[in-house]
Amino acid sequence: MGGEGARRLSLYGDTNLARMPIDNETFYREVDEELRRDQMLGYWKRYGKLAIVGAVLFIAAIGGIIWWMNQREVKAGARGESLLAAFDDIAAGKKADAQAKLDALAKSGVEGYRAAALLAQADIASDANQPDKAAALFKQVADDSALAKPYRDLATVRMVAVQFDRLPPQQVVDRLKPLAVPGGPWFGSAGEMVASAYLKLNKPQEAGKLFAAIAKDKKVPDSIRSRALQMAGSLGVDAVQDAPAAGATQEGNS
Repeated sequence: MGGEGARRLSLYGDTNLARMPIDNETFYREVDEELRRDQMLGYWKRYGKLAIVGAVLFIAAIGGIIWWMNQREVKAGARGESLLAAFDDIAAGKKADAQAKLDALAKSGVEGYRAAALLAQADIASDANQPDKAAALFKQVADDSALAKPYRDLATVRMVAVQFDRLPPQQVVDRLKPLAVPGGPWFGSAGEMVASAYLKLNKPQEAGKLFAAIAKDKKVPDSIRSRALQMAGSLGVDAVQDAPAAGATQEGNS
């Protein structure tokens, strides 16, 4: 028994010694995991509330953005209805009612509605034979760099129009010549005033050429083209475009 016991003891001891590294590794891993759990628990106790608050704020921010976008659409619709109502009041001769609506829109932070309201107010002042007030309103739009260029160009043309008889001719040319470009949207109105200013400056050749160019530009309204044609003719400039021969037209159709 002594030899057998010693041998078993030796085997038992060898077995335990063989298992020790595995048991130690498991033990250390469990300890490490426990430490990590304690560490995460500490982090959560320290920062968990902040994480919850951050998540709530994020959700609130998203909700706020959605609400703001919805409100913007609602306000845009209300502004559009108010502008149309102001135009209806103007057409019906209720200019006082229109002014109240336009005053509110003129203070709007939305560029398009602000520009439209100021332009409408300027036209009302012009119709009421108040050229200085009209010119001041047109100038307000023309000088507003936040507005789109078409609004500012239109305001410039209208401002010069209401002041045309009192402006020095050279100022008319300087202000409108950049807009008196063939094919441009303001060529007819701006070009007609520039050509008239050339006549005041005793430059009939420049005036005649410009009137002829206006008469030949099919994008210009017919009323302005008709006047330009007559003016060009009176200045000795032929602005009549040759029409295609009837025979050629028939041959082309055949």
